[in-house]
Amino acid sequence: MNKNKTSFMNRKIILLLFALCFGGMMQAQQLPQITQYMINNYAVNPAVAGMEDYYQVKTSIRNQWVGIVDAPRTTVLSIYGKKSEHVGLGGLVFNDQVGPTSRIGGSISYTYHFPVSRSVNLAFALSGGLTQFGIDKNGWNLLDTDDPFMQGNKISRSVPDATFGFNMYAKNWYIGASIPQLLSNNINLIDEDFYRDYNQESEGSLARHYFVLGAYTHKLNAFWSLEPSLLFKTVAPTTQLDVGLKAIYNEKLWGGLNYRDNGDMAALLGYSIQERFLIGYSYDIINSNLSGYSSGSHEFMLGIRFSPANESEIIE
Repeated sequence: MNKNKTSFMNRKIILLLFALCFGGMMQAQQLPQITQYMINNYAVNPAVAGMEDYYQVKTSIRNQWVGIVDAPRTTVLSIYGKKSEHVGLGGLVFNDQVGPTSRIGGSISYTYHFPVSRSVNLAFALSGGLTQFGIDKNGWNLLDTDDPFMQGNKISRSVPDATFGFNMYAKNWYIGASIPQLLSNNINLIDEDFYRDYNQESEGSLARHYFVLGAYTHKLNAFWSLEPSLLFKTVAPTTQLDVGLKAIYNEKLWGGLNYRDNGDMAALLGYSIQERFLIGYSYDIINSNLSGYSSGSHEFMLGIRFSPANESEIIE
């Protein structure tokens, strides 16, 4: 096989890998997984901004499938809250790394709230931002190291994006939906030289996702309460359902379980310090063929509530 044919085969192999790995994500779920969705709920639906009477910051740090090389690593930082009686504001930055591919970006949102009854409110939200996608070529094991298509360090593309969401809520429950990647842009992660030589572009685009998020808090007595929650996600042809249950003691300490319809389960544990600081942790137990290669997934959550000082803090 001559050098030109070898070069062409290298390119076809790389395109196949993109189709299987990154392009395959285009037909399945493209957005990162978060187990503690019921706590960092703004990362799922921007319409929850303003549901509480204070601003808050939440950070989720997730190491997925520990033990597998180049497994997903995700960091999400959100800040959101109530600006006025009818307006909520929020912002989000994120970094998602899967092997040689990366997704980095941020967005800001505006949410408008209005009452539909004496105890129930409805909110609509729109967020907009920018996402940068990248593929890092460093360290690739190549058949033809002189292939010009594989020269260079990194391919990166930035595209605008938007999310629409709505949320209906009362004192002890909420249910809503959101549509991330509303614009469905083509990110075109193929090098310009490949397009020039073969007149081909990447067909990978950002598919619209549809999320449904809800939770309900049931007070058992003066100290204990239960909080069931759900997160339903769909992007053709894939669907996923998470169902969670937290037991909360004295509004400070919580523990719970989360079940995913692929068989995965997660344990949750968290603590609230002076009603201002939140610390959460979840451990995912894998129930699939990956269980023989990974010890599970770890997710840490840190939060701060900027609520008015309570009476005990004022006295101190």
